[in-house]
Amino acid sequence: MVDAYETVCVTGAGGFAASWIVKLLLSNNYVVHGTVRQPGDSKYDHLNKLERSPENLKLFKADLLDYESLRLAISGCSGVFHVASPVPFPTAITDPEAEVLKPAVEGTLNVLKACVEAKVKRVVVVSSIAAVVKNPNWPKDQVKDERCWSDPEYVRSTKNWYYLSKTQAEAAALEFGRSSGLDVVTVCPSLIMGPLLQSTLNTSSWLLPMGFKGTRVNLVVSNLQRNVGYNYWTVVDARDLADALLLVYKKSEAGERYICTAHAIGVEEVVEKYLKISHPNYNYSPELTHTKEEEEKLSSEKLERLGWSYRPLGETLIDSIESYQKIRVMD
Repeated sequence: MVDAYETVCVTGAGGFAASWIVKLLLSNNYVVHGTVRQPGDSKYDHLNKLERSPENLKLFKADLLDYESLRLAISGCSGVFHVASPVPFPTAITDPEAEVLKPAVEGTLNVLKACVEAKVKRVVVVSSIAAVVKNPNWPKDQVKDERCWSDPEYVRSTKNWYYLSKTQAEAAALEFGRSSGLDVVTVCPSLIMGPLLQSTLNTSSWLLPMGFKGTRVNLVVSNLQRNVGYNYWTVVDARDLADALLLVYKKSEAGERYICTAHAIGVEEVVEKYLKISHPNYNYSPELTHTKEEEEKLSSEKLERLGWSYRPLGETLIDSIESYQKIRVMD
């Protein structure tokens, strides 16, 4: 399906996971159109430093709710990786519809409509296990696979707006593909970790420093832990996610929906089995634990059958910490 120097678009190219996708695409000789909010902003310097970026990367100013800006970025592309989606801190949301739901759902549909206009061959939409796991009707001890969907009404009742946005956006994307004939594949990653390419933390990257105390991020991550309850982690490395996205793009037999997760572990196990061994001098919080009810059983068997594999959890954690140290988050 893929030719050398094929042109593809990555929405939200400056984000944590999207940056790794851009890096992988460039290393595989793709020409990349990346959408960002302000192309000249220094926050995107890491993209301009990637190998082959001077020749093969072009950044476009775009907004998910501005169709014309998306159309210009996607024009001339044979493939699109739709990664952009609002991920605000839960406690910072004041208007869920405007801040989270509308950008996620309408933004996704705008991207897909632009893809139809540009005659794009395949669109890979990055969803989330947020669109999978919140289903009270799923048999309790049954592993959740691609057939499991979060229940929108249940999620709305819990006011977990991010989960609702990902559920609605993914469902809308797949339905759009069926009705329009556009080839749409969705990938649902779990908690994305791994080293940073940029110099700032994103929402999910705060979760690893929360195993420490006495750092300048402690108040923030403690608040996040109390309000979100991320004490049991289903984890995938950003680099492995990038591999998965390129895999489902290139494989002609790939279809519809894939869960992308590699490891499942309690936060206290992360500290005891990995962090204390590799970084014994940090000041660890003694209060980290998880309950049986928080545990999720997820399967990436469908993606693995397609040829996907992933790195050890220890490698992800150590590489993550080393990258945080470089930007002095772990001081």
